[in-house]
Amino acid sequence: MKKPASLLQRTVLMMGLCGPLSADALDVGMPAPGFALRDAHGKPHRLENYAGRWLVLYFYPKNDTPGCTAEACAFRDELALIHELDARVVGISVDDAASHRKFADKYDLPFTLLSDPEGRVAERYGALGSMLGYTYAKRRTFLIGPEGVVRHIWHDVQPKQHAKNVIAVLRDLQ
Repeated sequence: MKKPASLLQRTVLMMGLCGPLSADALDVGMPAPGFALRDAHGKPHRLENYAGRWLVLYFYPKNDTPGCTAEACAFRDELALIHELDARVVGISVDDAASHRKFADKYDLPFTLLSDPEGRVAERYGALGSMLGYTYAKRRTFLIGPEGVVRHIWHDVQPKQHAKNVIAVLRDLQ
């Protein structure tokens, strides 16, 4: 069982001064933390729903901003190839479901966007940030294998090229 984070650790995380809360942070080879979040239409999604196939779980700061739009559209444009590699794409931000619906509709995004309004899942994945009192999901991506284990992590994401980078790693790992 994980030791609860100290007040100092929580404060440092909320100020955006460090990554995950503990020394045993999420890393390649570890089981992916479970989640239960709702999509843009209120449908619940759990990590277990993706068991048996690859999952590209990407966290992003804010719907309808330039970098997040570029990243989402790149995944949209490469989705057929990602599906051929037996992978699914799921995006997570702290935006609400209504914002996700508008974003997905505006850019014709055919993959799932999950709402993590309290940032609990982002925190478990070491992807929660905060600046000037604004909490957001950091731009991070986790490639989760069919067995539920983290197989690759991207901490530095270039939004326009990211989908192609994910495809390259998927090919290498398969």
